[in-house]
Amino acid sequence: MNIGDLLKIAAQMALYRFPVKKRDIKMLRSLMQLIEYRINWEKRDLDYCPDGLTSGKFMSARKAVEMIDDGKNVISTGIAGNSRCSIYYWAIRDRFERTRHPKNLTWISLGAVGARGKAPGTIEELGIPGIITRHIVGHSETHKSLLKLADDGQMELHTMPIGTISLLLEAQGSGKKRIISDVGVGTFLDPRVGRGSMVSPDCTKSYIKAAGKRLEYTLPGIDVAILCASYADREGNVYFKNAATITESIIAARAARKNRGLVLATVCDIIPNNDSEISLPADMVDAIVVNPRNEQTGGVLQRKYFPMFTEGARVDIVDAFRLVRFINTFMGITPHRGPVENALSRMAASLFVHEARPGNIINIGVGLPEEVSRLLFESGLYRDLVFTTESGVYGGLPTSGMYFGAAINPERMESSSWMFHLYEKKLDITVLGFLQVDSEGNVNVSKRGPRMLDYVGPGGFPNVSSWAKKIIFIGNWKEGARSSINNGKLSIKGNGVPKFVDRVDEITFNAQRALEKGKKVFYVTTVGIFRLTKMGMELMQVMPGVDIQKDILDACTAKILLPKDGTVSIVPLPIVTGEGFTLTWQT
Repeated sequence: MNIGDLLKIAAQMALYRFPVKKRDIKMLRSLMQLIEYRINWEKRDLDYCPDGLTSGKFMSARKAVEMIDDGKNVISTGIAGNSRCSIYYWAIRDRFERTRHPKNLTWISLGAVGARGKAPGTIEELGIPGIITRHIVGHSETHKSLLKLADDGQMELHTMPIGTISLLLEAQGSGKKRIISDVGVGTFLDPRVGRGSMVSPDCTKSYIKAAGKRLEYTLPGIDVAILCASYADREGNVYFKNAATITESIIAARAARKNRGLVLATVCDIIPNNDSEISLPADMVDAIVVNPRNEQTGGVLQRKYFPMFTEGARVDIVDAFRLVRFINTFMGITPHRGPVENALSRMAASLFVHEARPGNIINIGVGLPEEVSRLLFESGLYRDLVFTTESGVYGGLPTSGMYFGAAINPERMESSSWMFHLYEKKLDITVLGFLQVDSEGNVNVSKRGPRMLDYVGPGGFPNVSSWAKKIIFIGNWKEGARSSINNGKLSIKGNGVPKFVDRVDEITFNAQRALEKGKKVFYVTTVGIFRLTKMGMELMQVMPGVDIQKDILDACTAKILLPKDGTVSIVPLPIVTGEGFTLTWQT
């Protein structure tokens, strides 16, 4: 951060007039903590190891990574900014630049743990030729330096669903090498439809095979598991106390141990032994690096952790929500939502409360789906629902932006595999985004363009959409079109790029499979709401001001059906304008 950035921040803070209230003091302190982190975010000490530790497992990061041999299968854990293994990424890169080792690694990760080249200390530190020659990842969009290697033909890129990878890790921990699942059938993951796990052109082997009407998934045996935990005691036991997530850390460690591999952990500090709180016993861990600058979550040091993200927290949820929203807005992470997108969010939220029921277990995706979560919070209906995230966080209110994967006041914190088992049995409804939708109702969320640099990956989307009883997709009708709301009517100007097409570039969600399973599926867009039927996508509600023929039927290549009687209901005015808008459960 240069002096200009600091002056800009100072000016913004001066212009932000804080009333003298306790919550505003908390906001200011949190913001100052974030700024302090930003100023020092490149600081590291690869040779640091506290004195006087009794266990030989404690060592510097530089020494720990010497244990990683060439050609090994390595997994690093975490999701987004949560529990980043920064000190190991830096140390591996440092060793490789000095010695050209370790090289030719197969690297596995689940949730996106890069930063689009905008921040240090992420998996992107490993994005130089030679370190990683095969990358297997659930969500790759933020791994820009690695995607560049794939683009240049210097690394194989593979993908599979986050939930499936986590379940494979769990299986490896019990000695099993594969799982059979119906997740991904009929999508690009199915070798009968696409290329299986293979994304880049130079891949030679898929880790997904057809198995009758289902799919067989495999994963290379884990040789090295790298994880970021909260603390360790002097005996070498590891704790996730006060963490924001656990993700796949424990199941990855068990998989490595079952394969007679290594478990390398990093913690922020040493705490007294407490047998009742141990997450990984000392005999499960080979090396522990103490890094005082480990993060609890994005920009929040574990040593100065936010209590609101910890298991069983009971902070004031309104103040915490405002704090998260304030920081994301201040840092420019939360995008500005205009009147059209706000109307779109109200449409989806209204549909949600019509389809959901109090007590439902739900999953909310990133982007526009998060606006539905916001409206449920502001209406108070969030109290009647069980929010969850793929990271293993159950209950509370999921957070977005810098803190995606965590939640405010989570009831419990489990492994990601635990959560996906729950989804398979009990997931009631989900709200997800889309890149494209086609005539059959298929959805693409994984492929943004033809280059490897454009590849997003499926994330947990295939698991969630396969197991949820009801699915609400939400997204803009066109990319790049200018829309506005005037006098309660929607106006669309400019051509833009249609998101509803005759055939999606990549099938991440198979609509026919959803119908066979008896799911209810909806698509909420700028122009109105569509529902999936056996005949195709039917327009069920339209925004006032929209000409169905000109703005919908003639404006996209997808085949759209109208109700048999030709009557399409109009979106109510309170949803369009927000005036008098309320959310209540349907009786």
